[in-house]
Amino acid sequence: MKSTTYRSDPDRTIIEGKPKAVPPEVRFLEVDGESGGQRLDNFLARHLKGVPKTHVYRIIRSGEVRVNKARASADQRVVPGDLIRLPPVRVAAPRTEEQVAAVPGREFPVLFEDEQMLAIDKPAGTAVHGGSGVSFGVIEQMRRARPAQAFLELVHRLDRETSGILLLAKRRSALRHLQDQFRERETGKTYLALVLGAWPERVKVVDAPLLKYLLPDGERRVRVVGRDDPDGMRSITLVRVRQRLEGFTLLEVTIRTGRTHQIRVHLASQGHPIAGDDKYGRFDRNRELAQAGLRRMFLHAWMLAFDHPVGARRIELTAALPDELSRFLNHVQSSSPV
Repeated sequence: MKSTTYRSDPDRTIIEGKPKAVPPEVRFLEVDGESGGQRLDNFLARHLKGVPKTHVYRIIRSGEVRVNKARASADQRVVPGDLIRLPPVRVAAPRTEEQVAAVPGREFPVLFEDEQMLAIDKPAGTAVHGGSGVSFGVIEQMRRARPAQAFLELVHRLDRETSGILLLAKRRSALRHLQDQFRERETGKTYLALVLGAWPERVKVVDAPLLKYLLPDGERRVRVVGRDDPDGMRSITLVRVRQRLEGFTLLEVTIRTGRTHQIRVHLASQGHPIAGDDKYGRFDRNRELAQAGLRRMFLHAWMLAFDHPVGARRIELTAALPDELSRFLNHVQSSSPV
């Protein structure tokens, strides 16, 4: 991928890359051979590090992103040689050699691996990538642990507080194929969530738009908004009761859309927040749960189904509940009346 950056001054002085934050200015990206065939939104998300995807879609819709001087759509496929114009957007600063060297190499439990891809069981409390006050995450640690791996990229994301299945691509073609499946909702993603109270049997689908916003301190949050809100993103969550317990319900939750904090906000909006959720849960109950042994959010990416990027055979993966969640669930089950 070739990248040329111009200032807005008349002589269009080329700006050399520096290991510090890049100031917002017009940039031009030329699509290389390996990126050909990728959707425009995925291509931009990979190159605009630190830029929220909602903003990426906004600048595409507004026409500020141009492909060969023409407006483009998010699902348009880029081809080698395309020249993409980007409006002024602040991106994350490139890592210095010292910062890269400071990342500890770490392997994670492997659920599946071949020459195309890798599926791991991510522990709770570990971010999938650095940023927003986090120096490094899963992807940086795995790259450090596997220096001979020429290509390693996240296919999708999990909240830092969520454990479970996380996919990584080992080839650019696999990344493109798998991301397209996530985008087109061809994957099956099911989570296990323990919520407070008795989830009503009649509520099997939560179809409510979500909107991101910032707290006064700059921390990101999400809330349910009305269907007429122009900034609301349609979000669909399917819910199945797996087990009823005293004071709790264990749910199997399948998402049809992959919005930020979708499961957490949708379940809380029904009056049944996830046990241990420190953003959308009941803080008084969280203190009680911590004393009883639950010191994290009870949300686990349990099952994932997708087509293999080569051959299209269907793969179904499961990740067992982590020990800390299994112990707490056993504690609740032993406390429930027979």
